[in-house]
Amino acid sequence: MSKKDNRAMAALLAEDEIPAPPQPGQPVTGKVVNISNNRILVEINGTYTGIIAGREAIDGFDTAKKLVEGDDVTAYVVEEENADGYYVLSLRKASREKAWVKLQEMRDTDETIDVTIREANKGGLMTEFNGIRAFIPVSQLAPEHYPRVNGANASEILSKLAKFVGEKFTVQVLTAEPDENKLILSEKAGLAKKRTAAISKLSVGQKISGKVTGIVNFGIFIMFGDGLEGLVHLSEVAWGKVTDAANYARVGEEKEAVVIGISPDKISLSMKRLTTDPWLKNIEQFSVGDTVNGTVEKITPFGTLVQLTEDVSGLLHTSENEEKIEFAVGDAVTAKIIEINPDDHRIALSVKDLANAAKPKKLSAKKTEKKADTEEAGEEKPKKKKSAKDE
Repeated sequence: MSKKDNRAMAALLAEDEIPAPPQPGQPVTGKVVNISNNRILVEINGTYTGIIAGREAIDGFDTAKKLVEGDDVTAYVVEEENADGYYVLSLRKASREKAWVKLQEMRDTDETIDVTIREANKGGLMTEFNGIRAFIPVSQLAPEHYPRVNGANASEILSKLAKFVGEKFTVQVLTAEPDENKLILSEKAGLAKKRTAAISKLSVGQKISGKVTGIVNFGIFIMFGDGLEGLVHLSEVAWGKVTDAANYARVGEEKEAVVIGISPDKISLSMKRLTTDPWLKNIEQFSVGDTVNGTVEKITPFGTLVQLTEDVSGLLHTSENEEKIEFAVGDAVTAKIIEINPDDHRIALSVKDLANAAKPKKLSAKKTEKKADTEEAGEEKPKKKKSAKDE
């Protein structure tokens, strides 16, 4: 082979050793060779030069601020070689890819992260993680941030949620799907361990003090302890009939209550049980077996409610109305107390028992027949023989 042929062969071999040029959409790793004027020059495979500048230098990890000349850096190729001979690279896109990997790892390990709320809509809150937009649905908010609104009024919900913009929430990843650009977070799940630990220290009968966080048609929500929230149901707000919880509390007001029920998803509280039940005092005048007089207060399918005093009523069940008397509201009723149940605030009445007591006792058929036979025969009942003592 001639010298000319050797040189041609060497040139061909040299060309074969030149790395393929970077392609848009691919990640590349290179060495930082210069940082100046808000731009970073990167040597790729010792042959090509990439440039990172402008918004492509901004990522969620502040990578650009930490780089020094000589560092290795991974970036995404955005454009082919430009007029200056540089390949345009992006830290931002590389950061997003890295962030998705991190998010999927956190989803699988239940790791929590802190995020700042960016905006609100009627369905929940928007935030971001390393440049990736994320959504926290209303259903995934912690109790302290859940919008307590009667009738699911959309404008009121949005107004309450808007107050959280700028705040930091601790959340957990529920869904991370990079292909669909779908990232859903949960504050409720993020605080689950903390909540479980706090609940483990709680016991039924324990007295608590906290702040009213919401008042709705069915009761009052109170936040207490280490981020716990409980519900005082309408029936547990006060003794007697309560129709509007707003008459007993205001949002932001401090209230005391007692724990009456604990479950992983719900803590039940009572305000009324901190005071003596006046019903128990009012029924001291009554005992089972008493005959009482009252007035028909209400007619129901299962019986008649009879008002005995201003504060006490009893129920005359249909099964205890032997005569099937048809009562009307306002009618006078005389009945017998057959049960007093303090736990259920229940007094059971009976007309049947009174009617039975008033009826004369009847002889059995056998005794009646024997008496008739004796009378017909004119037999007299034998006299008792006198004893020696009587004589």
